This record gives sequence, structure tokens and C-alpha cells, in this order.
Amino acid sequence: MAIIGYARVSSTGQSLDVQLQKLVSCEKVYQEKKSGRTDKREQLQLALDYVRDGDVLVITKLDRLGRSTRDLLNIINTLDRKGVQLKVLDQNIDTGTAAGKLMFTMLGAIAEFENDLRRERQADGIAFAKSKGIQLGRKKKTTDLQVDEIRSLREDGVLIKDLMSQFGLSKATVYRVLESEQVAA
Repeated sequence: MAIIGYARVSSTGQSLDVQLQKLVSCEKVYQEKKSGRTDKREQLQLALDYVRDGDVLVITKLDRLGRSTRDLLNIINTLDRKGVQLKVLDQNIDTGTAAGKLMFTMLGAIAEFENDLRRERQADGIAFAKSKGIQLGRKKKTTDLQVDEIRSLREDGVLIKDLMSQFGLSKATVYRVLESEQVAA
């Protein structure tokens, strides 16, 4: 019997350290930085392929395994077919018991519900902001006056590197400003 861990965070800016500390007793830990909803999780697939009859797959939280109920049930079905037990440390779930299987299914459904509610609230907030004329997204690095000045200076032969220095912009931003003129003309 092997105890195998799986740790995942959704983005590269997040740290796996807390999960890895909790999984320190595992013989082997698969880890990745991928979204649970959209990205293909290669390390999870490797962990599922690796585990054998009698093994235990350990995760820290249920949402680290997947965000949709269907995905979670497919994973638990794969583990059941292989004779592998799942333990979720923070929620104290053990699918080796009937109560553990029930909790796994209920919490998976609740997690998906919460995620759907969050997405709905976010969409409502965006729609409200747009209806009020609020500009969403990254703030522009240049004002209309600066755009005109950059274009004028470039027409007068000022080098890109000098424009970058003068306006504190990246090369890509300077080119984007200049190209937008060509599109608009």
C-alpha cells in the first residue's frame, strides 16, 4: 500500500508550500499549477495512472482535485475501479467509508454550486459597471495627448528607444500606440 499525494494551485503566482507541508507523510507527491476547471492536469493524470489497488490518494482540500461535480465523480469512479481510497485532509473525508463517500459527493456539489454563484455575481458586477460607463480592464498607460505627442515625435524622426525613455513605456506599448494610428487612418 502506497500513500500518494496530489497538490494543485490554480495559477503560477500561487504557492504549493502549504499543501506540500500537509502532504509530507506521502511517499510520492504529484504537484502542478493549473486551473482545475479548464486546463489539462497532467500530474493528476499521472497520479491516477500510478495508484494501484490498496493505495491511498491524499489531497488537502476537495477543490484541489476538481471544481465540477461530474469531474470529481469521474475521478472517484476511477479510483474505486482501481481499489484506491481517497483521503481529503482538511475536510476529514475518507472514501473508504460510506459516510466518506456521501460527504465527498455532497461537498463536491456544494463547491460547484459556490463556484457557479461566484461567476454569476462577477458577471452581474461587470454588467452593472458597464451600464454605469465604468471602464473595465487595465488602465491605459498613455493619455490621448501623449498618444498624439508620441506620433508627432515619431514622424519627426525620434527613435523608438528615445520615445520609450521619454514616456516611460515599453517598446511594445510604443509600437502599439504607433500602429493604432495606422489602423485609425
